[in-house]
Amino acid sequence: MANRGSLWLGAFIGFIIIAILGLFLPIIGHLIGGLIAGLIARGIARGTLAGFLAGIFGGILITILAVVFTSAIGGLIGGPLGFLLGGFIGVVIGIVAVVLSILGAVVSAIGGLIGGAIAR
Repeated sequence: MANRGSLWLGAFIGFIIIAILGLFLPIIGHLIGGLIAGLIARGIARGTLAGFLAGIFGGILITILAVVFTSAIGGLIGGPLGFLLGGFIGVVIGIVAVVLSILGAVVSAIGGLIGGAIAR
């Protein structure tokens, strides 16, 4: 069997790239992050999985940040009631972020598939 790359290292580096590029290039950032994750993981199946995991990690981070920041801002502005309202809004934003992260993970998986095929 060919020299296999590291699945988890590829997913982690892909996640970092998605986190950086995703701020400026949402779809392209996911595709590039997945592509690099696939290049590191090597192989079509491993590359696809590494790209998907990188996209999921990014979605989890965005969801947590949405809930924490909206709760904190609500608490600063409106006290305890603002904290609860901010937390509720954060959960709603988090649900939307989860749906969008699944779509981003699919784009990252496509990038991973391409990167894995190239590295193969």
